[in-house]
Amino acid sequence: MWFLPVVVCVRAFSTLTYQYDTCAYIVNRLFFAAPKTTAQSWQAKFLSPNAAAPYPLHIIYTMKTTRLLSTLIVAFTGMAATAAPGVWTSLTDSTLPADFKVQGEYAADHIGAQVIALGGGALQAVVYPGGLPGAGWNGKDKILLAGKVAGAGGATLEAAAGARKYLAQKPEEFSATSKFPPQGQKAWSGTIADDTLSLNTDDGKTLALKKTVRVSPTIGAKPPTGAIVLFDGTGKTAWKGGRADDKTKLLNTDGADIVTTRKFNNYTMHLEFLLPYKPEGRGQGRGNSGFYQVDMYEVQILDSFGLDGKNNECGGVYTKADPILNMCLPPLVWQTYDVEFTNALADSAGKKTKNPVMTLKHNGVLIHDKLNIAGVTGGARSEPEGTPGAIKLQGHGNPLQFRNVWIVERN
Repeated sequence: MWFLPVVVCVRAFSTLTYQYDTCAYIVNRLFFAAPKTTAQSWQAKFLSPNAAAPYPLHIIYTMKTTRLLSTLIVAFTGMAATAAPGVWTSLTDSTLPADFKVQGEYAADHIGAQVIALGGGALQAVVYPGGLPGAGWNGKDKILLAGKVAGAGGATLEAAAGARKYLAQKPEEFSATSKFPPQGQKAWSGTIADDTLSLNTDDGKTLALKKTVRVSPTIGAKPPTGAIVLFDGTGKTAWKGGRADDKTKLLNTDGADIVTTRKFNNYTMHLEFLLPYKPEGRGQGRGNSGFYQVDMYEVQILDSFGLDGKNNECGGVYTKADPILNMCLPPLVWQTYDVEFTNALADSAGKKTKNPVMTLKHNGVLIHDKLNIAGVTGGARSEPEGTPGAIKLQGHGNPLQFRNVWIVERN
């Protein structure tokens, strides 16, 4: 007789925005991918102050029947094919809320802004003196404004004030910067209408920023001669797991990890990914995924649009290194990673003698330059460092989509 854990998600919120994400993730990990674990270790992971999910989870009891497992697998497999309530995966979805239209990037000469949707029509704008990140920002100063959607395609914004903390769930307590107020904060206000953000400065000026959709310079990059095409929309034979959508021609994780059938060592690789729109999500609960080099070193994939840019945010090497610059674009905008990776070296006894080295561009901008990665990241395979490994795309319970994936092996 063998026993199967049953996971029951207990929500602290009235909506179902996160239910699919975390339940599907736990079921996948418990039944398919995770090593043996205890209820206590799972509670420690999901109930810690830094947990990915902003609500409590409990492993309630143990059941004996294999029939229940089959039911759970069928149920979650069916859920994986479509986004959960409060999660959108396509620009053509007619149910996208009004806040989607006003969120995004705005720019004018020597100034830029990123407007983050927080759910329920709430917004926070991050203003960048000099221009958008990667396009003129001075790298230091930010001005935060908070507000709400007002009418179709409009919004009102005031200087963010009050007691705020980084990534707080409540919009009135949310700060897009870990230090609040941030360096450079000013008492600005603004409005959004007709794809224009009008900013009223503290010295009486009015600045008009037009909405812009930046396109990575490597979007659509064609695989060079000798490249191994891992996904081009025609099938997923290069992958274990995942789903190739016949209609969209995209590779979907459906919330579970997927890995290449081949192993690699040293390479140059191109990857295009699309983050879902989850305005009520926060931190690790907002489009979480990962791009694992040789299934050992995770480059985070996450909706970190407008945030500081930490090692557990988009472009970060998880727990190891912050990106030089947060180049995350808004959700539902195609993004690129272009990586040059040289694996670790080991001696004849299997002892590591040299760390792996990675150079990474996010949306065409250098965010890691010959980075020495000191040790594996969480979720790594168990083999020694310096051995070839698969490319892994982490599901983490989120509906991530990928396209135009190719790799060039190097000696």
